Amino acid sequence: MTKFVFVTGGVCSGLGKGITASSIAMLLKAKGYKVFMQKFDPYMNVDPGTMSPIQHGEVFVTADGCETDLDLGHYERFIDEELNYTSNITNGKIYLSVIEKERVGDFLGSTIQIVPHISNEIKNKIYEAGTSSNADIVITEIGGTVGDIESAVMLESLRQIRLELGKLNTLFVHTTLVPYLFGSNELKTKPTQNSIIELRRLGIQPDIIVTRAPIDLGKSVKEKIALFGSIPIENIIEAKDVINIYQIPINFHNQKIEDIILNQFNLTTKRSDLTKWSNLINKVENLKNDVEIALVGKYVELEDAYLSVKEALKAAGYEYNTRVKIKWINSEELEQKNIDLKTIFKNCKGILVPGGFGARGIEGKINACNYARINKIPYFGICLGMQIAVIEYARNVCKLEDAYSKEFNELCKNPIIDLMANQKAIINKGGTLRLGNYKCNIKKDSLAYKIYKSEEILERHRHRYEFNNEYKELLANNGMIFSGINPESNLVEIIELTNHPYFIGCQFHPEFKSRPTKPHPLFLSFIKACINKKD
Repeated sequence: MTKFVFVTGGVCSGLGKGITASSIAMLLKAKGYKVFMQKFDPYMNVDPGTMSPIQHGEVFVTADGCETDLDLGHYERFIDEELNYTSNITNGKIYLSVIEKERVGDFLGSTIQIVPHISNEIKNKIYEAGTSSNADIVITEIGGTVGDIESAVMLESLRQIRLELGKLNTLFVHTTLVPYLFGSNELKTKPTQNSIIELRRLGIQPDIIVTRAPIDLGKSVKEKIALFGSIPIENIIEAKDVINIYQIPINFHNQKIEDIILNQFNLTTKRSDLTKWSNLINKVENLKNDVEIALVGKYVELEDAYLSVKEALKAAGYEYNTRVKIKWINSEELEQKNIDLKTIFKNCKGILVPGGFGARGIEGKINACNYARINKIPYFGICLGMQIAVIEYARNVCKLEDAYSKEFNELCKNPIIDLMANQKAIINKGGTLRLGNYKCNIKKDSLAYKIYKSEEILERHRHRYEFNNEYKELLANNGMIFSGINPESNLVEIIELTNHPYFIGCQFHPEFKSRPTKPHPLFLSFIKACINKKD
C-alpha cells in the first residue's frame, strides 16, 4: 500500500517547504524506496502558465507537458525522477473539475459543497498520484501557510486521509519559523507553538516538526517545542540556514528524519546510498575557479524567474571545478541610446538569453546577441533566445532589416518567427502552447551532435511561436546551420554558427532536464566554452 507524507508550513511563507519535501524524498529514495512528489497550490489559477514570472517565479514544465510550480524543479533535481500531470494541483484545477462534473450531471440531486465534493476531489488527486506512479511513498507539499483561507479545504482533505488510512500509512511534517531576536539574543518558539495550535484546530497533529532558524536550537528550545507540539524530541528536525541548499538533505539525514518516517510506516530501514550526493557537496564546497556569465532577461528583478537556468549553469560549473557567477542584465537597459555594451559585458565570458514572452526588452536582447556574435563571445539562446539569434542574423547578415516575430508585431513584413497553422485559431492562452517532450533529430558533423553524441534526442518545450521555414534557405545560404529538426513537424529545434567559438540556440528548455549530479550537455558545453574564453 502506498504511504503518504504531507508537508505543511506555518508562521510565514518562504520557509523552504519545497526543499524540505525534496530532501525527504531524496533520502527515502536513497533507502531504496520508490518515491513520487506532488505540490498543491491554493491559488485559483488552473495552473501557473498564465501567471507573470515576476509574481510567481518560473513555470516548470514536466515531460508530459504540464505547466507547474517552480517547486517541481526542485523535486526533479533532488530525486532525479520525471514527474507528471498529477504532480501539481491547484485550487483552480480542483474547482474546475468539480464544476465540469456538475454541469454534465455527475452529481444529479446533490447540492455541491466544499465538503464533501471539493475535499473528495482533492483526495482523489492524492490517491491518483499513488496509483499512477506506483510509488512506495508519495510526498505531498501543501502550498501557502496554515491559517490561510485558500488552503483550508486542502488541509481538511488531509485530515480525512489520516482518518481513512491511519497513522501507519500517513505522516505529517510541519515546517515552522523559529525567529532569533537580536537585542535579547534568543530564539523564540511562540510562533511555532501558535502554528501547531492552528494546525490542531483543523484536526491535524504533526508527527515531525522542521524548524527554520539561523542558528542551532539547543536542547532547551527543542524540549520546549516538543512539549507544546506533543511529539518526541527526536522528531524536532532542525533546518538551520545554509549557503548551499544541497547540504540540507545531509543535515536531515544526520538527524535521522528518514528513519523516523520509515519507523512510523513500519517499513524496513535500509542502508542509505548517499555517495553521489556527498560527492556533489564536496565539489560545491571546494571549487577552485570562477567564470562570469551574463544572463540577459526581462524578469531579472526576481532571480526565481530563471531558477532552473540558474541551477543548470551552476551544476555545469561544478563539473569543471568552477563557480559560475551570473551577471543579471535587464534587457531593457540595453535598448538605451549610446549604451556601452563593451563596458557592460567587460568581464563576461559568455552570454545567455533565456526564454520569455512579450515585446518588452526584445531589442535589448537582440543587441546582446549581436554583440556576442560579432565579438566571438560564447552565446547560448534558449527558446526566445534562439528566436532572438535568428532575428538578429536575418537583420544583420541576411540584410532583412525588418525581420521580426509576429509575437511582437503582427504586421511585420518578414516574420522570421510566426505561429504554426494549428496555433492561429487558438484563443485560450492557458495550456495551449507547445508543451512537454518532443523529438529532435540532430545533423551529424554539427556542434549539436558533438554535444549530445546522438542523432535523436527528447527535450521539453514551452512556447507558441516557431521559426518560419520559408526563410530557412536564405539563412542557410548565409551560413546559419539548422542542426536540430523535429521529425514529425519539420520545425527547427537547434541553430548554430560555425565561424564562431560557440554559438548555439535551441527552441526547447534544456534547463528542465538538468540535475545537480547530472548536468545537461548543452549547459556543460556552454560553460566549457566560457572557461576556454577566459583562459
